[in-house]
Amino acid sequence: MAAPVRRLCHIAFHVPAGLPLARDLQRLFGFQPLAVREADGWRQLALSSGDAVFLVNEGAGPREPLYGLDPHHGIPSATNLCFDVADAGAAARALAALGCSVPVPPVSVRDEQGAATYTVVSSPAGNLSLTLLERTGFSGPFLPGFSPVPSAPGPCWFSHVDHLTLACNPSSSPKLMHWFHDCLGFHHLPLSPDEDPELGLEVPAGSGLGGLRLTALQGPVGGAVPTLVLAESLPRAASGQDQVEQFLARNRGPGLQHVGLYTPSIKEAIEGVAGAGGQLLTPPKAYYQQPGKEEQILAAGQEPNLLAQQGVLLDGDRGEFLLQVFTKSLFAEDTFFLELIQRQGATGFGEGNIRALWQSVQEQAARVQEACKGPKLDAAGCPGTLESSA
Repeated sequence: MAAPVRRLCHIAFHVPAGLPLARDLQRLFGFQPLAVREADGWRQLALSSGDAVFLVNEGAGPREPLYGLDPHHGIPSATNLCFDVADAGAAARALAALGCSVPVPPVSVRDEQGAATYTVVSSPAGNLSLTLLERTGFSGPFLPGFSPVPSAPGPCWFSHVDHLTLACNPSSSPKLMHWFHDCLGFHHLPLSPDEDPELGLEVPAGSGLGGLRLTALQGPVGGAVPTLVLAESLPRAASGQDQVEQFLARNRGPGLQHVGLYTPSIKEAIEGVAGAGGQLLTPPKAYYQQPGKEEQILAAGQEPNLLAQQGVLLDGDRGEFLLQVFTKSLFAEDTFFLELIQRQGATGFGEGNIRALWQSVQEQAARVQEACKGPKLDAAGCPGTLESSA
């Protein structure tokens, strides 16, 4: 491995001036302002909930934003992952020797609270760049060059980032998996005992409906790096687009599709987000009417009616379960959303939910078609429902 990453520092977004992303993260999801920098045509605001930190780069300055790279991407999106490394300079040299593009060579930044050195590397995943940061000599709340933002304690519904999901082009997962392994020290995390270690886990959605290929990657041993999930579409005979294909079209290529935020209480998080005006996706009723679903929910110690009312998905067995719910997109372009996830011993990503949701949406679409006597709808064309998620 060329530059093993040790910890996720933050996730950075690039948005035009005036877009209310920072406000929405505070008002709808309970994130609290951490530190701010206004210079060179940029307003950079770091917000946190527990150990989850989002950096909103707003504007478009003549120089690159500090700790990042302006992707000159026409769509507002999550464009950068920042990881701690032991030596940013050595990391840049090692990655360059492997043929990686290093658009921002090592830069040192210092203020009265200490120093940090960072470099920015291009990834093979669309417009997503990676910042490798060395900050062992810094004692401030965020990073050198930023001023702390005083704020009252917030609700803190989320404790950390559980996982990061990249939407990928078809058949590109093996290449991406090897890149993250060789360059940053990630390794394959099997989601199923019979999973192909090179091709990941195939989750077919049903005859002609395609499905997803999921490949999970774990950071180097001893680090504190969220699981990285690669998601690509399987070939499909039905018309229309699935969720990954829609993202690729709207984002103009691969990228970070969603971030899973861990919550110790999904009930409390949902009540808080919904009470603040946050919009959550609602699965079709057929999801909760599957044979054995009520028994599965009860076995997890949950109430079936309550989960259905809140739109919570539940997956797992043998005493290990996860609960998850998804937000609507944070951008008008429908390119990025959040997942709220609570784990009860489970380590996967709801692959059973993907198949069940896809099938139940298809069944609901068929009922709508019969009732309306209109053109046939596929899973992607059924309004107001969740298609699939990793």
